[in-house]
Amino acid sequence: MNKLLSIIAILLVVTLSAQVPTYYNGIDLNLTGMSLKSELTSKITTTHTNQISYTPGVWNVLKISDLDPTNTNNVLLVYGYDDTDASQINDRTRNKSLNGGNSGDWNREHVFPKSLGSPALGTSGPGSDAHNLRPSDVGFNGARGNKKYSSGTGNAGTSGANWYPGDEWKGDVARIYMYMYMYVRYTTRCKPANACVGNPISIDLNMVDLLLQWNIDDPVSDFERTRNNSIYNTQGNRNPFIDNAYLATLIWGGSDAENVWVELGIDDNEEETKFSIYPNPSTTGIVNIKFNHINSLTRIDVYDISGKIVKTFTESTISSTTLLIDNLHTGIYFMKVSTMNAVLTKKVVIK
Repeated sequence: MNKLLSIIAILLVVTLSAQVPTYYNGIDLNLTGMSLKSELTSKITTTHTNQISYTPGVWNVLKISDLDPTNTNNVLLVYGYDDTDASQINDRTRNKSLNGGNSGDWNREHVFPKSLGSPALGTSGPGSDAHNLRPSDVGFNGARGNKKYSSGTGNAGTSGANWYPGDEWKGDVARIYMYMYMYVRYTTRCKPANACVGNPISIDLNMVDLLLQWNIDDPVSDFERTRNNSIYNTQGNRNPFIDNAYLATLIWGGSDAENVWVELGIDDNEEETKFSIYPNPSTTGIVNIKFNHINSLTRIDVYDISGKIVKTFTESTISSTTLLIDNLHTGIYFMKVSTMNAVLTKKVVIK
C-alpha cells in the first residue's frame, strides 16, 4: 500500500525534548572528551550489579531482550537480513527456542570477539555481558569468526579479510554490543582499534572514526531501546549510547550524532527548533509538519522501525512547503529533521 506524507512548514514537539533519565543523576553533562568518558565508565561499572552467567543466564536474557517486535515467538539475529530465501544462514529472525550449536540453531555472538580482548574476554565478566552478546545464526557466527569490522555497504558478510555487519546492524555494533559500550565499560581490555579497521581519533587513539560514522548513519532504533531497558532490568547498568547517541559526539567529536536530550541541546532558540506533526497517528497516509523556518531545514530522513532510511530529502529538495514521500506501508516511522542549529526527531504512525 502506498502512503503519502505531506510536509508543510515548523513549530516543536519531538524526541529531542526527552529529559535525561534519572539513571544519569550525578554525571556532569557539561563535561566533554575523556572527562565525560571517565564519568560514564564509573556509572556503568558501579551499577553493573548482577553478573550474568554465560550458561544458562545469557540464553535466558537474550530470549527476552532480543525478541522480534513483530513476532515475540522469535528473536532477531544480528547480521541477518533475509527470511524469505532458501538459505538459513542469513535469516533475520528465528524461533527463540532454537538456541544451541547445531546447523539451523542460533547461538551467542560476541560482537566484540572474545579473542580480541586484551586479555581475551572468556565467558565470564566481559565475556558474559549481555550488552555485547547477540543471537546469531550458528553458520553466520562461524563465518564472522573473529574478523575485524570494516567499511562496506548492503548486507552483512566478508569485506576483504574483514567483516561488514550490514546496513541494518552497523549502528547497533558501534553503539551497543561492542566498541562504545564495551570500551567505556572495560576500557583498555576492549579497545575499538583492536577489533575495527579505521582511522584513530586524535583525542583518543583507541577509538576508530568508522564507528562514529556508523553511529550517525544508522540511528538508534526502538528495538535497541527496548533491548537496553531489558538488559538494564537484569544487569543493573545501561548503555549510554543507546540512551543518547550524541554522547559519542561529546566524547570523541566529529559530526553530530542524533541528540535526544533537551539538556544537551545545541541551540536555545525555540522559534528555530519547534515543530509539530499532525495527525499522528494518520489513518489517511498524510502527515502535516508545521515549521516556521522552512529555509533553515538542511535534511529530512525518514526511518522505519528497524532503523533503515526509507526516504531522504536534502537541502536542495526542501525548497517548498510540501514534500511527497510514497511507498510507505502501514507501521511506525521516525522522521529526523535537521536544521542549521539542531537535529529533531518525531515518531510517526501510519495506520
